[in-house]
Amino acid sequence: MPLVEVTLVEGRTPEQLRDLQVKLTDAVIEAIAAPRESIRVILRELPTTHFAIGGVPISELRPPSAEG
Repeated sequence: MPLVEVTLVEGRTPEQLRDLQVKLTDAVIEAIAAPRESIRVILRELPTTHFAIGGVPISELRPPSAEG
């Protein structure tokens, strides 16, 4: 049972996340010929305040959005 875990910063649409799940599953099938029904994909989304680059939270690195 292959298990693929991806941690990413929040902000993607449900459609983008679904597309990622499908493409990761397809990649595992292509790489190791695993049966589709045996593949598990876990996506973990983190708030921008919980993910840092060089000790600086992404929330401080990203410019403010036009919405807020």
